[in-house]
Amino acid sequence: MTSTGTLLAAEASAQTVGTPWVNMAVFGAFVLATMVVVLRASKNNKTAADYYAGGRSFSGTQNGLAIAGDYLSAASFLGIVGAIALQGYDGFLYSIGFLVAWLVALLLVAEPLRNTGKFTMADVLSFRLRQRPVRIAACISTLAVTLFYLLAQMAGAGALVSLLMGISSKAGQSLVIIIVGVLMIGYVLIGGMKGTTWVQIIKAVLLVSGVATMTIWILAIYGFNFSALLGSAVDTSGNPAMLEPGLKYGLNDLTKLDFISLSLALVFGAAGLPHVLMRFYTVPTAKEARKSVVWAIVLIGLFYLFTLVLGFGAAALVGADAIKAAPGGVNSAAPLLAFELGGSLLMGVISAVAFATILAVVAGLAITASASFAHDIYTNVICKGKADPAKEIRVAKTTVVVIGLLSIAGGIGAQGQNVAFLVALAFAVAASANLPTIVYSLFWKGFKTRGALWSMYGGLGISIILIIFSPVMSGTETSMIPGADFAWFPLANPGIVAIPAAFLLGFLGSLGGDKEDEIKQAEMEVRSLTGVGAEGAIDH
Repeated sequence: MTSTGTLLAAEASAQTVGTPWVNMAVFGAFVLATMVVVLRASKNNKTAADYYAGGRSFSGTQNGLAIAGDYLSAASFLGIVGAIALQGYDGFLYSIGFLVAWLVALLLVAEPLRNTGKFTMADVLSFRLRQRPVRIAACISTLAVTLFYLLAQMAGAGALVSLLMGISSKAGQSLVIIIVGVLMIGYVLIGGMKGTTWVQIIKAVLLVSGVATMTIWILAIYGFNFSALLGSAVDTSGNPAMLEPGLKYGLNDLTKLDFISLSLALVFGAAGLPHVLMRFYTVPTAKEARKSVVWAIVLIGLFYLFTLVLGFGAAALVGADAIKAAPGGVNSAAPLLAFELGGSLLMGVISAVAFATILAVVAGLAITASASFAHDIYTNVICKGKADPAKEIRVAKTTVVVIGLLSIAGGIGAQGQNVAFLVALAFAVAASANLPTIVYSLFWKGFKTRGALWSMYGGLGISIILIIFSPVMSGTETSMIPGADFAWFPLANPGIVAIPAAFLLGFLGSLGGDKEDEIKQAEMEVRSLTGVGAEGAIDH
């Protein structure tokens, strides 16, 4: 099933893979089923707490599944499997980075944020600092991180549906991205956080089950001998170096530095991702938040182990040439592997699960962005905390539409990029713009409003400027603007510069000046570390 299978896959991928109507029938059935779930969940959306936090009605187990559903994005499934298939050991470094990042988020900030906040990250950052400037900065940062993350999901969706339907033209893939964006907007407008959470729960179960099935299937082909699978991957690729470090990040000193920058972004980025942190507000107590963490760790850890088998399985059974030739390129490795194993039916099922992954994550991102703008800017800055709840929800829904349209435009521009790589950029922006302010707010009494503003605006500005003037945007054949060359920053990921700079700016901005409210500081410290007083404040 190696050389013959590779030839068949290569031939199929040049035109269409499997039977398009079977692919789309399975795919469409899933979309309809999840839309029914969203409609049923939306019936109880009456208050802002219902829309933003699902009425805090989810158990720890349910929320753990939803967290896994939120965190395991298109980058985790499509991008990492493709990266391992083409780059071997170095591709698996993405899996390691994303898993370690999750542990950092849990151990460092998850529970203190849950104890201190209400709906958004800005609730925590502005708790003991000046409300107006900090909420505005936190909202701008949240919207920027959300948009970067949405680029990756939209690019992955375009690649996936284009592969299912055999669409290879850029115009056709752009149309697919538009349809995905409209679906995303519909899910969030109708279901709010409750509907989104149920989609994430369903998606997490299906994704882990589907990936586990494929993993066992691949291992069975090789007699459950992982060494035989690795040997087959080397034979198909003709490159023994794929089992050794350095195929992508060991070529020269610059690529090694790029790997350090990527690692910093991945490890620290999750702790600054607003849509992941917001999940801890959907459970009624801190105890349930801790329970959800246990479930999430188990599911996420298992998933990233499975990607190792899937990546090398794709390298062995499909081959790098077939993957590169398919619509969507590197992001098509997992669906092509499913086709190689079980034909159109399995490919349709796995693609439907992958699409569910994208829908669940983009819905979570969109509702986070809408909550940030409506709750932080409209209610607390414009209306000074006295907004009409019904009007606040209308503002949130309008924000969803705007974010959806921007993400569609960005997704069209990001076609062909590895989605795992695009998410790494979002992690770098989150780690630079959000993490220093979160850490300082929770753990440093001397942190001041000026430090928060310097840290957020500085980290956000530095990371985005470095991305714009890096090989990501121009200067190479794989850049987003391949014909242009205005890159002067040599690294593909800005983390190694932007993250330390943001921490430094937060520190320098807090030196001198007036003291902040010491009573609020003490209250935040007690609440964040013990949870005392958190439940009442959160519910009112």
